[in-house]
Amino acid sequence: MRRLVYLLPLVAFVVLVGWFVLGLQHDPHVLPSALIDKPVPEFSLPPLPGFDRGLASSDLKGKVQLVNVFASWCLPCRAEQPVLVRLAKDFGVAIQAINWKDKPSDAVIWLRQNGNPFQSVGSDPDNKVGIDWGVYGAPETYVIDAHGRIRYRHVGPLMPFDIEEKILPLIRQLQG
Repeated sequence: MRRLVYLLPLVAFVVLVGWFVLGLQHDPHVLPSALIDKPVPEFSLPPLPGFDRGLASSDLKGKVQLVNVFASWCLPCRAEQPVLVRLAKDFGVAIQAINWKDKPSDAVIWLRQNGNPFQSVGSDPDNKVGIDWGVYGAPETYVIDAHGRIRYRHVGPLMPFDIEEKILPLIRQLQG
């Protein structure tokens, strides 16, 4: 009985260490999405002030494209914006946007200052569409196939290596 009293803390310690080791092997940037390989949720967002087009689910069919979720208050969004501008300009990738939990007037100023790689921007200040998409925070980027299905979700700012290693190969595969 005395041995059991001494072994119990050791067994608890080994179990706890094993649990931490398993937890450290998971990439914290990979957040599961129930929407992968499913159609984009039905939605229709108005445009930002001074813009001609908002964004709707019907806009996300017919070609492979990205949907980027951004906000003017989001510092990581500022870091990824040059990457998105280059992706649209140099690679011809169609990028749509959801301006998330933001004042539309602030988003307009932000796009003027940081560049606008987006073909259309829908304003979602109340997070109604963001909830349907399962948005955790800005920025998030989704790859949408020509049938309007979500094929990939990237949480956090896109960096050049993400474009080269994940986004462009997937786009090429979906277009091929």
